[in-house]
Amino acid sequence: MYHKWLDRWDERRARRGEEGKHATAFAFDAELAFPGAGNVRCIEKYCALADKALADQSFFERPAAVDHGFHRQDEWLKFPSEITTDVEENNTVWAKITDSGSLSHALVVFHHWNARARNGQLARFLSRRGITVVEIAMPYHFERSRPGSTHADYMLSASLGRTIQSIRQAVLDGRKLIRWLGTEGYKQISVLGMSLGSWVAGLIAAHESTVSKASLFLTAGSLADMVWTGRATRSIRDSFERTIDLTELRRAWGPLDMENHANRLARPGLDLHVVLVKRDKVVLPELSASFMHKLTGAGARPTVLTLNCGHYSLAMPPYILQAGLSMKRFVSR
Repeated sequence: MYHKWLDRWDERRARRGEEGKHATAFAFDAELAFPGAGNVRCIEKYCALADKALADQSFFERPAAVDHGFHRQDEWLKFPSEITTDVEENNTVWAKITDSGSLSHALVVFHHWNARARNGQLARFLSRRGITVVEIAMPYHFERSRPGSTHADYMLSASLGRTIQSIRQAVLDGRKLIRWLGTEGYKQISVLGMSLGSWVAGLIAAHESTVSKASLFLTAGSLADMVWTGRATRSIRDSFERTIDLTELRRAWGPLDMENHANRLARPGLDLHVVLVKRDKVVLPELSASFMHKLTGAGARPTVLTLNCGHYSLAMPPYILQAGLSMKRFVSR
């Protein structure tokens, strides 16, 4: 009886999240994902570019330019993004720092898609235990929101190229922030990602050797499958179905599929922590299970906590307390 009520609560929460979302025009926008690609008008040509990017070891690598432009005032840090987009507000990265007073450990947090506020309670909890928390704004979120938009529609959308550009921008911005934390003297740097933020945190952990711990909440491998089957992304699927199928979408977004980076996530020196839920309608449990199988097959040994709640009800007690304590033990050990 309780879990039926919980499922209904999650569904009501999902319906509220649909406000402002609607199907938009499908677009390749290959030049956004792959600079210099030109005007691509067929899925096969786009997928060939995606295949090339997936094979390119430098696609998520740090640019050679010297880092500059960091400005900190009190608890706020801002710096120029590694990618320049057509939305001016999105080209400056903002992060909120909850300082622990120690340089022993910094945790960079990537929030879920369409997050409305940072998690001050989590930040204060960890900072009191010696971990400095840095909550970064992902592209088109918080201070980087597109004027007039009701949600972060440019980060995850029916534009194949803009979605790749946005995730890549989030990864490169995160890596730039991590480099800055290293120059500030932090001895250990970890990442925490929630839902869509877990893809960003996971890709950073796969490519950034200075990250020693990654905690991924509500995660899976294939972003294409998550969008195609997930409760929160029905409007995007509606846009895709008129032009491409799931098999094509998997290939088009191959560079974003964390299963394709499983060997990097299994690298020595990286500890993984994963929080999953059994009643998830946004990131389906079978997608998460496939990702866990891929990780263990590559040699990773993630610490996995599975709770009997839904995607949104994870934020409710007692589930959020269990998840938070598990994550705290993981990053502190």
